[in-house]
Amino acid sequence: MPSSAVPAFALALAHGRHRFSIFGFIVNSPSSASPTPRHANDASRTLTWRDALWLGAIVVIGVNLRPLLTSISPLMTTIRAATGLSFYGASLLTSLPVVAMGIGAFGASALTRVLGETRGVALGLLAIALACGSRWAAGSGAALLLTAALAGVGVAAVQALLPAVMKQRFHSRVPLAMGVFSASIMGGGGLGARLSPWVSHALGSWHAGLAVWALPAVVALVCWLGLNRWRSGGSASQPPNQPSTQHPAHVPPHACTAHAPLWRKRRAWTLGLFFGIVNGGYTSLVAWLPAFYQQRGVSVTDSGALLAGMTVFQAAAALLLPLAAASFRDRRPWLVLGLSAQLTGLLGLIVCPDTAAWLWVGVAGAGLGGTFSLTLVTAMDHSPDHRVAGKLVAFTQGVGFVVAAIAPMLAGMVRGWTGSFGAAWVMLAASVAAMIGLSLLFSPRSYDRWN
Repeated sequence: MPSSAVPAFALALAHGRHRFSIFGFIVNSPSSASPTPRHANDASRTLTWRDALWLGAIVVIGVNLRPLLTSISPLMTTIRAATGLSFYGASLLTSLPVVAMGIGAFGASALTRVLGETRGVALGLLAIALACGSRWAAGSGAALLLTAALAGVGVAAVQALLPAVMKQRFHSRVPLAMGVFSASIMGGGGLGARLSPWVSHALGSWHAGLAVWALPAVVALVCWLGLNRWRSGGSASQPPNQPSTQHPAHVPPHACTAHAPLWRKRRAWTLGLFFGIVNGGYTSLVAWLPAFYQQRGVSVTDSGALLAGMTVFQAAAALLLPLAAASFRDRRPWLVLGLSAQLTGLLGLIVCPDTAAWLWVGVAGAGLGGTFSLTLVTAMDHSPDHRVAGKLVAFTQGVGFVVAAIAPMLAGMVRGWTGSFGAAWVMLAASVAAMIGLSLLFSPRSYDRWN
């Protein structure tokens, strides 16, 4: 993370009840930004052991949502040689799951009505486990693409349904819950990049390096079902798969958009495009960063380590940036901070990729992780009703992941045409610069008007 990020974080935490300027914005603390009275005391409530159990379950689940992508990248050269996939075909192994994540997110509302959040998340974890396990016997490119699509649908179900549960369970601590969830997602991506080459080498099979991720998916499924069975049997609170029929007392009448189609809302599309273009950097780096450095003479293991290192910075920023922004209603300065870090890392990869590879990869990863989680927090800020917020987050991810899936395909085609990834990094840098400007639209004053 850039050194400038540290004082910005410290400034946020030290002046949580003052009004000050960052990046030209006037940022208000809760005391001057019209906080929600109902949860003013809840925010300072100490986390209970039940909260800790839920956060633990969120971590175990989140770890399973990226290895299906990051386990492919370090082994890409080996997989291409074994299956005969072209650069474009190989890029589909990472872009196809992302497309499935996007399309699947649009079905989140229907899945919630039919099964509820609890069973929907369980079904998603089961799909991930089956997809990863099937890779043990997938010997062709077509078979691998089928497993990629199935895993993507599973991830879509989890990513679309779990935020609504978190909004309901941690209403006054959404940045904490989303930060933990996002950090676990990024951390799982790092494990996939680091451990898959090791497992593949140890067992002498690239299939094993991909299929091993069925095991933690099964563990997450067991933990999730066990936690919710215990909750339904031992807690008087309402289970997440049976949402209440009343609107929360603190929800103003204009905030209920349960019957308003999101596809007709300009803000919903803006959030989705913003999320997608920003995460196009993640999908492109996950797909091609190891290949980029392998082309420059770095070994398969070391290039996988670079990708794993990037996800360490992603995980840290995914947790820290939402926490730093938690005391402030205006999230825009922190979005700009994350985007600036991502842009700095990409410029480093363009100008001098060999001089300080770990620095550029780490800074880009910090920007990617922080912006990912804070964008979802910003989407949830648009409504105090967890159902409306959940639908908006699902729509944001639906549009966003479809858009993000295009980036690695474009990068793969550019690589095939030019023989270098330099032009692809320039494309990503220009997109991030444009998103810095777009982020200025997300003023808290617009939250009450978006619907």
